[in-house]
Amino acid sequence: MSDPDAVNARIEALEVRVAYQDQVIEDLNQTVIAQWKQIDVLRRQFAEVLDRVQEAEDSSAPRGPEPPPPHY
Repeated sequence: MSDPDAVNARIEALEVRVAYQDQVIEDLNQTVIAQWKQIDVLRRQFAEVLDRVQEAEDSSAPRGPEPPPPHY
């Protein structure tokens, strides 16, 4: 049979590993949450810029046919 001290040492080592893994998982989760918040901000900013560009293109579109350049 196994030595009880060896079994207890193995269990303790596993508990320590699980505790570290739980902390790493929580850290990674917080990082992912922060990244998604930043992605949402960037998406909103991109949509605003896209709207502004579209408005600028619409307002600067020539009305009617453009006359030919002078060298023609």
